[in-house]
Amino acid sequence: MCGRFSLTTPVEGIRRLFGFSQIPNLPARYNIAPTQAVLTVRAAKPGKEGVDVGPGQGTEGTRDAFLARWGLIPSWAKEPSIGAKMINARAETITEKPAFRAAFRRRRCLIPADSFYEWKTINGAKQAFRITFDDGEPFAFAALWEDWLAPDGSEIESCTIVTTDAAPAIEDIHHRMPVILDQDGFETWLTGAEEAAQKLLRPYSGPRGLMSGPISNRVNNVRNDGPDLWDPVQMPEEGPGTDQSYDQTDGKATPGKEEAADKQSKQDRGQLSLF
Repeated sequence: MCGRFSLTTPVEGIRRLFGFSQIPNLPARYNIAPTQAVLTVRAAKPGKEGVDVGPGQGTEGTRDAFLARWGLIPSWAKEPSIGAKMINARAETITEKPAFRAAFRRRRCLIPADSFYEWKTINGAKQAFRITFDDGEPFAFAALWEDWLAPDGSEIESCTIVTTDAAPAIEDIHHRMPVILDQDGFETWLTGAEEAAQKLLRPYSGPRGLMSGPISNRVNNVRNDGPDLWDPVQMPEEGPGTDQSYDQTDGKATPGKEEAADKQSKQDRGQLSLF
């Protein structure tokens, strides 16, 4: 799954990598949580913003950056609270689930990140791990977006991160991971045919090396959002009964700490201004 991530790369570096023309007002974020606004990138097309972008309709190299609430709200939802249960979409069922299949066909997007977090239960205690690339450079999560129209006429753009089986380098931490795309896969995901996009939904196996390490469990609290979260800690000694934690079903947010984080992050909503 993916329940927390970071984006601390300078804005200009993100803009060059993802190919959007806007210059976002984007502070470094070390602890991005569900229901918060996240930077999202989609293919651009002439006309009204938010209109579906079907395969081949985007202009290669021309993309739009926008803020979307993390937790997809399907167009048919009666209220936005359902989004808290839609933070992730399983790659294996993305074309079947009513909440995601239309977005997969018409509204694919990228979410920039430079690391993400997973938790593992070691001797009965949950230990946080930071997962990133050995070169430290940013990457993209494969994601979907939706535009939900409220009864009062207001709109909420929301998103979800696609997940798949974990790559061998990190499967001892958790058996799932977000689908990670390198730059050469961006355009295919955004505007390619469904068959081509589905081929990208696999554990990361690109040229860069995934690396991970235990970090401070202060990351469990969404109020904590600074570089000290990345301070390495001593790896707990593993004993009998160690297992993986933070498992989840399709689209369902993790209970416990994540519910508390969601509650707090609702108070934090609106803290980002894109322009």
